[in-house]
Amino acid sequence: MSNYPFAAIVGADEMALALVLTTVSPEVGGVLVRGEKGTAKSTMVRALAEILPRQAVVHGCRFGCDPRSPAADCPDGPHTDAASTTRPARLVELPVGATEDRVIGSLDLSKALGHGETAFEPGLLAQAHRGLLYVDEVNLLHDHLVDLLLDAAAMGRNTVERDGVSVSHPARIVLIGTMNPEEGELRPQLLDRFGLTVEVKASRDPAQRADVVRRRLAFDEDPVAFQTSYAVAQADLAARIASAQEALRRVRLSDWALDKIATVCAGFEVDGMRADIVTARAAVAHAAWEGRTDVTREDIRTAAKLALPHRRRRAPFDAPGLDEDLLDRLLGDDEPPPPEDPQDPQDPEDPHGPDEPDRPERPKEPSDETDTADDDSGDPMTTPSTQDSDEGAQDARDQRSDCTPPDPTDTESGEEVSETDLPAPVQGVAAAHEPYRIRRLSVRGTGSGAAGKRSRAITTWGRTVGSSRERTGRVHLTATITAAARERGARATGTTGTTGTTGTTGTSRLEIRASDLRSAITQGKESNLVLLLVDASGSMAARSRMAEVKTAVLSLLMDAYQRRDRVGLVTFRGTGADLALPPTSSVEAAAACLAELPHGGRTPLAEGLATAAKTLGLERIRDPRRRALLVLVTDGRATAGVDALGRAQRIADQWGHVAVDSVVIDCESGRFRMGLARDLADRMGAEHVPLEDIAADHLVALINDRRAA
Repeated sequence: MSNYPFAAIVGADEMALALVLTTVSPEVGGVLVRGEKGTAKSTMVRALAEILPRQAVVHGCRFGCDPRSPAADCPDGPHTDAASTTRPARLVELPVGATEDRVIGSLDLSKALGHGETAFEPGLLAQAHRGLLYVDEVNLLHDHLVDLLLDAAAMGRNTVERDGVSVSHPARIVLIGTMNPEEGELRPQLLDRFGLTVEVKASRDPAQRADVVRRRLAFDEDPVAFQTSYAVAQADLAARIASAQEALRRVRLSDWALDKIATVCAGFEVDGMRADIVTARAAVAHAAWEGRTDVTREDIRTAAKLALPHRRRRAPFDAPGLDEDLLDRLLGDDEPPPPEDPQDPQDPEDPHGPDEPDRPERPKEPSDETDTADDDSGDPMTTPSTQDSDEGAQDARDQRSDCTPPDPTDTESGEEVSETDLPAPVQGVAAAHEPYRIRRLSVRGTGSGAAGKRSRAITTWGRTVGSSRERTGRVHLTATITAAARERGARATGTTGTTGTTGTTGTSRLEIRASDLRSAITQGKESNLVLLLVDASGSMAARSRMAEVKTAVLSLLMDAYQRRDRVGLVTFRGTGADLALPPTSSVEAAAACLAELPHGGRTPLAEGLATAAKTLGLERIRDPRRRALLVLVTDGRATAGVDALGRAQRIADQWGHVAVDSVVIDCESGRFRMGLARDLADRMGAEHVPLEDIAADHLVALINDRRAA
């Protein structure tokens, strides 16, 4: 199969640069490519393998050991005086639906059953050692596979302890992933393992779009001729990458460059130190790619644009990106000073010791701009970014104050004002506070739902807990051999009268028949659906109430995208109910919906319950294995339509037919309370919790306690 030439791709310069840098210096840590569909993400990654230099490997080693420094504990070793050969650089693709055995390796069944040998069959991690491991739609990867990749990326090794196999082998991989953000976000643990990230968008330039189509049609018509036309450009790219790899060790990362990198990372308030390390490595790789021997301001700027966007996100709802104006202010206008001969070569001490108050004098530019830049970068807490953030936060508070209506329940007497007594429906949009981290919610019992990291479930992945005669999943080797051995014992005593493959019942070879096969029963984690039914009427217009509810929803979404949950939102106000947020795992889309969620008007409680029941019913048809929990946030009033309260009570009386666990959060306040929410909870068979007993940061904890009981 012919791959599209890397040199022929148009309009993806930043992505091409990121891929090249991670091949020049694999220590950078791989690349994550985010972009809309149809932007040549997969095409460019697959084309990368064609321009990578060939690798020297130990001849016959299944793990691709480097002959210059072979792994001492290689399962195919020791490689003493072993012959070497070369092979093309490997780009191994990991399918989203791959099994655990396929990724980490497993027992070689043919040798185990045919010859009685315990042999290890390497998986994809072994094939990708010293190469690239590519995952298309990496955000859809099952969590159990994500855990395996995290272990391999952190330790550079793959350890297999299962089915009588105990093997550990090197697995230094460069992870490359592509994803469409509309299909859900990536787990933060895996996101941080990608050294660089790029956003890819289709060009809006008609001429460039036409050029893309022209080249693609030419390739599809005659792939060989098209590749030939770009053979020279491909060879030049390959030679330049090889030259950069050789020059990498000669690039000097000066103290000035390290100071600039630290200033930039501190100024953007990234978590941890991995950002500094990755930025430094990427800057060195970029300098080698450009043919320089010293890291310059431009190298640092380019590296920061690739290494920091996904690390500066303070919450999953923040879109990735980097303020380039702030980056330029942090870097300043000065360039690195020329290398100087040491004045005191016999002094080996580091001039940058922690106790040294004064740093060595360096050449200074006479301009005031340089001094200003240095002052700004020296204290990241007083950078323009922080000032802008403070001003933005104040503007947001002012906006919330302007758009949030007064609480209709706040009267001097402390008594509530009925919606019917209001001169006009209260309208507005409440703003949520910062989301908080919640404890894990888990459903009681053992389910069989979709892949996730929420509740216990019987799945096709995970920890082996038993065996079954059903022909599903991987073979349970121990149970299969045990079943065959029992049957063989029966045959040896003449119970069955069958013969083995050699024609005698006394053969020493174990015969495995179809009836002996056993499948492994594995236990993993599933995801769940949390449907929030929120009263957005005028009686809920108090700023604190809606802010708390929205904050809880945002916190649920933050936890949901980490654990592969689905979260839905139904609101009711005015004369009807609206499915404001269909069940989804796309955090950015959900956050945008919640930010614009209005409140005010009368209370159509019956319509809200009916819409929630319909939504749960459709989701059950769509995915019958996914279990759900309804969280109703209301004061229990029903004021819209004829016999509003009676209709709502009748639906609540029939709620048992929905077969969904429910919680009612009672938002009624004031001196005199009618107890409508409590009555509603009793009719639904739901748990009733007053709002004053659960602050916003306790809402999800309440659900957790109930579900874990």
